[in-house]
Amino acid sequence: MKVIKAVITAAGKNQRTLPLQTLVDQDGSAKSALAILAGELVGAGIEEIAVIVCPGDEAAYTEAAGPLARRMRFIAQPQALGYGHAVHCAADFTGDDPFLLTVGDHLYTSRSDMSCAAQLLATAESGRCAVSAVQATHESKLPYYGCIGGRRVQGSERLYEVETVIEKPTPTEAEQALVVPGLRAGHYLCFFGMHVLTPEVMGILGRQVSEGRGDLSSALAETARRERYLAHELAGKRHDIDLRYGLLATQLALGLAGKDRDEVLTLITETLVQSQA
Repeated sequence: MKVIKAVITAAGKNQRTLPLQTLVDQDGSAKSALAILAGELVGAGIEEIAVIVCPGDEAAYTEAAGPLARRMRFIAQPQALGYGHAVHCAADFTGDDPFLLTVGDHLYTSRSDMSCAAQLLATAESGRCAVSAVQATHESKLPYYGCIGGRRVQGSERLYEVETVIEKPTPTEAEQALVVPGLRAGHYLCFFGMHVLTPEVMGILGRQVSEGRGDLSSALAETARRERYLAHELAGKRHDIDLRYGLLATQLALGLAGKDRDEVLTLITETLVQSQA
């Protein structure tokens, strides 16, 4: 299963401007969050990218993408009918092909020689099935993410067979249905903001959208009941720029993971010292 298409969702009412924000990438260059994310995808082997935007945002996104805009198709979500609907807006683009799905307000840093996108693509292509990236997350963050329950794949430390998916579970729901053996107490496997999905998943979404109830987590829950579906705890971190101080935290993470790490550490130290003066 070779994956060469990707979909970036960026049409959320409160998130639509976040991918346009400028940060300094790990290479020391100032770029939009959209360009940083797209650069990671292209570097992992993605050839075509569909970006789901609000109507009228196409020009701003084209400019923010810079040279990578030539690989992009901008698709407007005509009505704000939810995340599942936004993903399904790319159905004609993905067609009968598997695709990588990610969100426009997350960026990633890797603790591996492979980027987070490359790690996930490698797992999907070897497993020949849908795969969601996950990250062990404290229960206090459950209101922000979808979570999976399942069991560890025998012989693997980071792969899980997905059995259950719940969107933004309560702590009680998580304790009852999402405990994964081997994780620290109070931690659950929450979505990382990046998935590789099969055409079958898009088909499930299409049926749900036509019934007025489509959302990605329910489509993935149905996928887990019907076919093999994996979760991969990537060697990396997600950085949600939509959180309070999220843009600041993301910039620090990129700086500390990049070529200017020593300079960034010096700036942080100087700022701390001056704040105490």
